[in-house]
This record gives sequence, structure tokens and C-alpha cells, in this order.
Amino acid sequence: MKKTKKTRSMLLVSALCCLTLLGGCSSDHKSSQEPSPTNLDSLQEDAEQTATGEQNGSNNGSLGVFSMQDLAGKSYTQEMFADYDLTMVNIFTTWCSPCINEIPDLQKLSESMKDQNVQVVGIILDGLDRFGREDQEALEKAKLIAERTGASYPFLIPDQNYMNGRLVGIQAVPETFFVDKNGTIVGETYSGSHSLDEWTEIVKQTLKDTAS
Repeated sequence: MKKTKKTRSMLLVSALCCLTLLGGCSSDHKSSQEPSPTNLDSLQEDAEQTATGEQNGSNNGSLGVFSMQDLAGKSYTQEMFADYDLTMVNIFTTWCSPCINEIPDLQKLSESMKDQNVQVVGIILDGLDRFGREDQEALEKAKLIAERTGASYPFLIPDQNYMNGRLVGIQAVPETFFVDKNGTIVGETYSGSHSLDEWTEIVKQTLKDTAS
């Protein structure tokens, strides 16, 4: 009897672990996405200011001014939001299986929602090491992931300020949020991966809510 209960308990734990892996990964897996302790306090303050809209005198939820590069060295600033009604920002790591598994669906979403003026952008959270230097191993993996998944939307490397602190303190990946053409965060923040159908409905609803 005791053996049966123990076996059931082990099976339950295994099932819960599998469910967790299907949806997302804990960011504790690798410390490369954590900023250097020397600038952590400053970045956390920036994150709080971004959330309250105090940074640079901007509106509530504005991401402020930033500059990042993609894997090919092309620069992207806050101006990348201006030409689209909605931008889906997907934060992922190169070691997270659920993150990688949903990229083909995000590519399809990018293609299917283009006529509704929606763009998809990926951010490689482990693209910098804990000292704020580019992690070449992670970036090479990201290039391979883009190639194998057929992703043509940009994969961006975090800047030294971690997008004005928005990328600090993320507990699980993938994490996804939405930004309007003014660079303001809108709608809900989503943890874990989703199917193409689920993301399509989420994007449509966010567009509707943003327009109203």
C-alpha cells in the first residue's frame, strides 16, 4: 500500500514537471540574463519608473528611449514601434525548449497579421552575460534557432540598460507583452508559450482593446 502511494506521488510530480516544461521555463536555469550587481539597483529603479510612466516624462507604461541590435548588427530604437498599430515583444532564451518550439508559430503569426499592421519582435534574454557583455555562445545558438525555425522577424540583443529595466526580474520565459505605436505597453503580459490560434485571438483582442 505504501509503495503504491509512493509510486502515485512520483507520477504526479513527473506530470507536473512535464506541464511546466510545456508552458515555459524558469529564468533561474541560467544566470547570464542577470545584470551586473553594479548596475542592478539603477536598472530596477528604471523598471519602476517605466511602470509608472515617470521616465523621460513619458506616458504611463512607456518603454522610453533605447537602442538595441539584431543578430546582423542592425540597430533598433523606440522608433521601431511607430509604423505599426501593435508590436508583439516575445522575450526568450536559447536554452528554453517551449520558447524555441513556439517560434515557428510566431513566424506564422507575423506573416498572417502583417496586413493588420502588427509586427513581432523577439528579444534574446540570455544574449548578454551577467556583466552586460554579449554572450557569443548564446548569440550563435540564436542564429541557428532563427535558421532552423525559419524566423524572419528580428531577434534583438538586450542593450546595457535592459530596455530601461523592462527586461530585469523576469521569472519565467517565454514572456510576451504588447506595445502600441507610441511605444507604450498595452494589454496583458503573458508568461509561457501559446499556440498559433491562441496568439491570434490574443492579438486580435489586444488590437480591439487598443483601438477603443
